[in-house]
Amino acid sequence: MKIDPALETPQESHGDDHFSASENTPMRKDAFVLSETEKIERISESVRDIMLTLGLDLEDDSLKGTPNRVAKMYVKEIFGGLHPDRKPKSSTFDNKYKYGEMLVEKNITVYSTCEHHLLPIVGKAHIAYISSGSVVGLSKMNRIVDYYAKRPQVQERMNIQIVRELQHVLGTKDVACVIDAKHLCVNSRGIRDVDSSTVTAEYGGRFKEEGLRKEFLEYINLETEF
Repeated sequence: MKIDPALETPQESHGDDHFSASENTPMRKDAFVLSETEKIERISESVRDIMLTLGLDLEDDSLKGTPNRVAKMYVKEIFGGLHPDRKPKSSTFDNKYKYGEMLVEKNITVYSTCEHHLLPIVGKAHIAYISSGSVVGLSKMNRIVDYYAKRPQVQERMNIQIVRELQHVLGTKDVACVIDAKHLCVNSRGIRDVDSSTVTAEYGGRFKEEGLRKEFLEYINLETEF
């Protein structure tokens, strides 16, 4: 039976499309009124209700601890990037050696969660910047990626958030980020296309220039040997 488009909810009509009204993660004003312990308790009860509704026996030794495990995982791990207190401290240093070319950190592991189905997004991020006088520790770029990945996400938004944060930390617009990731909402359900991945990019400052952008992409494609 074909559904009248006028009767569809906005979520149903958009289906699996990626859309977001803001580069900021949608958060309620009271998002941090509850303590982490209180959130874990509430989420645990909700997961328990879901499992019971599905007909699972929560008296079974394998399942009885699942609601609490899932709740702790949500609050402390995979959605830990929602809390501003977990934002990594990104100390910068003077570029005393006057390095004037782009610095590229590639193949940064991305583990995130699609906000439409709460299924994993798994891939790699590649970051570049040109110093305007300051540099940041290499591991801090990985930590920034991890922080913004650990929340319900849209890949396009995550890409923008990473670039904006590094622009703020480094005091320069000359920052770029490319993310190539698999979305399990596509790979494991729906169309079940196991081979497809999604590539997004955000270029700031001089990286909008075709030549510099091309150089960055060539760096990404270099094989890394050990």
